[in-house]
Amino acid sequence: MKNKNFIYKGLAVAFLTGLSFTNMSCSDSYLDNVQNSGSFNTDLYFQNEQQSFSALVSVYDILRKYSGGFENTVTFFNAGSDDFYSGGGNSNDGAGIQGLNNYMINPNTMPASYWRDYYQGIARANLLIERVPGASMSEDLKKRYIGEAKVLRSLYYFELLRMFGNIPLILKSVKFDDNYWDIPQAKPSDVYTQIEGDINAAIPDLMMTSSGNDKGRITQGTARAILGKIYLYDKKMTEAAAQFAEVNGNPGGTSQYGYKLVANYADLFKVGPELSDPYKFSTESILEVMHTNKGNSDWGFWGQGKDEGNSINVMVGPRSYSLKNIPNNNAPDIYSGWAFNTVTENFVAFMQGDPRLNVTVFNAKELVASGKISYSPAFADTGYFLNKYLPTNALKSSLPGPAELNFRQNYIAIRLADTYLMEAEALGGAGGRAQALLDAVRARVGLASVPVSLQAIKDERRRELAGEGHRWFDLVRWGDAPSKLAFKGFVANKNEILPIPFNELPNTALKQNPGY
Repeated sequence: MKNKNFIYKGLAVAFLTGLSFTNMSCSDSYLDNVQNSGSFNTDLYFQNEQQSFSALVSVYDILRKYSGGFENTVTFFNAGSDDFYSGGGNSNDGAGIQGLNNYMINPNTMPASYWRDYYQGIARANLLIERVPGASMSEDLKKRYIGEAKVLRSLYYFELLRMFGNIPLILKSVKFDDNYWDIPQAKPSDVYTQIEGDINAAIPDLMMTSSGNDKGRITQGTARAILGKIYLYDKKMTEAAAQFAEVNGNPGGTSQYGYKLVANYADLFKVGPELSDPYKFSTESILEVMHTNKGNSDWGFWGQGKDEGNSINVMVGPRSYSLKNIPNNNAPDIYSGWAFNTVTENFVAFMQGDPRLNVTVFNAKELVASGKISYSPAFADTGYFLNKYLPTNALKSSLPGPAELNFRQNYIAIRLADTYLMEAEALGGAGGRAQALLDAVRARVGLASVPVSLQAIKDERRRELAGEGHRWFDLVRWGDAPSKLAFKGFVANKNEILPIPFNELPNTALKQNPGY
């Protein structure tokens, strides 16, 4: 199977738009298509391996919700944390991201895509799980495709749980004549039980590791890392630690799945030559979201699941950035962006003396003072920007489509340093193995050992994973959000979960989350 097939969706999967659990009208494309004569009939699909693979690709596509489109989860949840402000052009630039930044978000300003897109992925997975058994292909391959789809479906449910808490659990395709309006929200515990069981059942059917054209696909190691993370949020610490131990192996060494910390921390965020990028799918990458400039993403379909560029890049770049014409100017040649996710002064102060500071934070303030650059300060400007995903002119696409929508930096959703620290946390922040896991993360950047504790692990996660979209969820999971985010207006027992988008509620059995 060619990796290009994984990135570029064939025409055959155009019909797999999925069915999100949303307040659909008779104009909804999926419902119209299944009722109208002459439309694509899904009953005639899934005949062979090629069609089944195309359908599987459509399930993977939803992973780009992390880093694609204006409503990507990374910049959105960065804005809700204590390490970043929303930024942007002004206080009205993106009602959703501004609302999370100041905790004024409500059902009307909550972007519907965070609900809709993940349920679309679930719908695609449900369809594949039902239909692949009837396809003409080997039984082992059927099991593998179904296993990958079940892990992805579980991941999408997990994201919905983390965001909304109270969600419907839908495990079969919803037909146009089903009375799906009456599907109630499930208990979070029931959703956790389902997705944990699904991943456990799927693991034996998955590839042990991936290589060549299979890079980026769900393997046993990926599945165990996702399962360990789900157990951690479900407060099943013993089970979480066991899964992470399988993934992590000997701290600092190479695990059974081939995972190993990369030697140079900065390499995690570098982008190499287009045809053979050595920085993609490194030994530290466990779940990586693929981006490309070959999709020719354009404004007409940006953020609708059809675009394939990384949107974090342009969103975090300074506005009207320009290099000064002075001798030996060594300032980076940055493509002007939209100034979202400006870094808080508190985070910069916290990072002083840490070798990861300059990899994480771009100090535009200092370069302006030294006469090397200029830029236009935008909303919540601090002079500090997220360096890990800054767009550069060297990476500007020369292919058709707006350059700002076609950056090709991959996003690593789960990496080994992350699972090291999650295992140490699951171990209660105590003991020799937890100490070794913490030490390995610090040693990679040349830092000395510090005594392991839950607070030390929390601090290390903040340093190591800054700007990668994890901090807000960490604060909520630890119960630290009310104190750490009070300066932004966070309200305890309300803002730990988000409001269900208003349009999902009318004429359904869904109930809005408390406080909204």
